Amino acid sequence: MDEVFLTKEGREEKLKHLEYLKSVRRNEVAAQIKAAREYGDLSENAEYDAARAEQAMLEKEISMLEETLRIAKIVDPSKRKLGVVDIGSKVKVFDNEFQEEIEYTIVGSLESDATKNIISNQSPIGSVLMGRKVGDNVVATTPGGQISLKILDIK
Repeated sequence: MDEVFLTKEGREEKLKHLEYLKSVRRNEVAAQIKAAREYGDLSENAEYDAARAEQAMLEKEISMLEETLRIAKIVDPSKRKLGVVDIGSKVKVFDNEFQEEIEYTIVGSLESDATKNIISNQSPIGSVLMGRKVGDNVVATTPGGQISLKILDIK
């Protein structure tokens, strides 16, 4: 598994999701299996097969999430260099093509949500912003073409 970075908030969200999977979802799937067993012959019981498959997927998700949390490096905002883009930074940029300001939050790949401008440090835009300073101009090569940005502010 590649190096995984999480913000403190991202780690908390993953822990809550893990707890939900272990307590609520496991019980729901166990109830589905129990109900399916009551239908009779398990060798021809599609509901039972589906419930067991769901249980296998759930256990795999739990295992992967536990492993991710075990190896994740938690980003400490107090250790970031001031004025330099890093994981956890909020970066205001000027898009030269569309003549507009955009603010991105840079996070590890497991926390990204492009619809909210929360982008991964490994994404095309996030990767070119990493390590840069206010005033720097960068060009990101995205699936939609090249994007020219100027860094206006870093928080």
